[in-house]
Amino acid sequence: MQPSKVTDLLFQQLNFRGERQKVISSNIANIDTPGYKTKELKFEDHMDKLGSSLALKKTHPSHMSIVDSTPKGSMSTYEVKGLEEQNDGNNVNLDTQMSEMSKNSIMFQALQNSIKKDSTWFKSIIDASSKN
Repeated sequence: MQPSKVTDLLFQQLNFRGERQKVISSNIANIDTPGYKTKELKFEDHMDKLGSSLALKKTHPSHMSIVDSTPKGSMSTYEVKGLEEQNDGNNVNLDTQMSEMSKNSIMFQALQNSIKKDSTWFKSIIDASSKN
């Protein structure tokens, strides 16, 4: 049993952040590989679609209607176009990749904290209902 629909989205985003960390690490590892092109992971479109499926319970006739469509998609890796290349054809920028890694790490930690908080709320609701 999951605490809420939000928890599923948080776990999907957490998985994305883990996969993105691998892609960024691969970019950094290949910084001296001739002809290597910077890779990126695409997932935001999928999350934008899922965001519309987060519906609240309708408890009053004037509340917005419930949307229950959950499109499923997947992550995909692509080469980033338009980056400045070095003489050997490599276009990995270490500063950019380190910055992206830091942002990704912060998002990963925030998602972990959100999952913990969501689970805590779920547990407190169960505890409160068992006392009645």
